[in-house]
Amino acid sequence: MDRDRPGSKMHVLSDANGLPLLVGVSAANTHDSEGLEAMIEGHQTRHDPHRGRHFKPQRLHADKAYDRADLRKWLRGRRIGVRSARKGIESSERLGRRRWVIERTMSWLSGYRRLSPRFERDPRNYLAFLGLAAALCCYKRLVRLTT
Repeated sequence: MDRDRPGSKMHVLSDANGLPLLVGVSAANTHDSEGLEAMIEGHQTRHDPHRGRHFKPQRLHADKAYDRADLRKWLRGRRIGVRSARKGIESSERLGRRRWVIERTMSWLSGYRRLSPRFERDPRNYLAFLGLAAALCCYKRLVRLTT
């Protein structure tokens, strides 16, 4: 937690391939885990009308900042598996095989000029530019896969 740090933090929920599904912004002086519930709640599940079932996230890979008992219990209640490094028990190096995907996604998003450093004073404008950058990342991936 950065107590007196001005600015904002990007929160990104991505799929297993690194495509940003949902983006969010919070103040820099809040803990990372504070935005997790809002991100999971904001993620819409897809419905398959032919099979009559919903597709929802199955696993969450996170770092030690998200190792809280209340978050683990909340995610288990939603039937989402939790795979995060435990504080004092596990090294986060083992999670590097999966976490590099989100680190790469964060790198893609911060590569856009309007996002890093933050020029926007209004958080709604910053969130809009972050959403636009996420849409551009998805579009670039789509173009690369179809050509």
